[in-house]
Amino acid sequence: MENSVHSENQRVGPGAYIALLFAMVFFSGLLGGKEWYGVFDFTTLNGAFGKVVTDVNLQGDAVEAAKSAFRGKGGNGAMDGFLFAFGLIPAVMFALGMINVLEHYGALNAARKLLTPLLRPLLGIPGSTGLALIGSLQSTDVGASLTRVLADEGQITDKEKTIFTMFQFSAGAMITNFFSSGAVLFTLVAIDGTHAVPASIGLCVAVMFIMKIVGANVMRLVLNVTERKQSTEVQHG
Repeated sequence: MENSVHSENQRVGPGAYIALLFAMVFFSGLLGGKEWYGVFDFTTLNGAFGKVVTDVNLQGDAVEAAKSAFRGKGGNGAMDGFLFAFGLIPAVMFALGMINVLEHYGALNAARKLLTPLLRPLLGIPGSTGLALIGSLQSTDVGASLTRVLADEGQITDKEKTIFTMFQFSAGAMITNFFSSGAVLFTLVAIDGTHAVPASIGLCVAVMFIMKIVGANVMRLVLNVTERKQSTEVQHG
């Protein structure tokens, strides 16, 4: 808790707000893609592993090579789980490294000052979780690792960590997963020529985000009821 108190007493200058703005854009996924501005996007800079050849087929005079990720195909059990965890290391290390740099320039202090008045009544969590919240919308690994750092530094309590985890768990990595997989549904057309999905992308994103907030507040309610029950039992005990 000493780290949290020390951070709250630090002045927040213009540079801290600039660092916070950069962090919000960097982890939001807004600049993702193959354009030049992709260098300011976390997922783009994080990149991807190369493919390895898993099979070769002869199609007439041409040779076709089937490729897959370094994990291969058909894996299972602890060994496949190890490779999956190994694949998460670059993203987590990169995210934590960027957060340490941004924290040095005051981004977390600026987030705490700006977002606490919003996040405290809305979710019951401090503004220092702002960067982890934004990161979790693009990557579950980033959200989880940053939440762990906040908990280890004493910037959030166990109760706040549980509520925040519930927020992240519902529709995890919402932006990345929706626009990479779900958005294709909006291109489908029915037989009569009308859109198969009678809703806009914006509406679907809004519904998912609202339900993430609802889920977090349900957990918040459960924890409050449990605490009151335990307190009552101690008083009568």
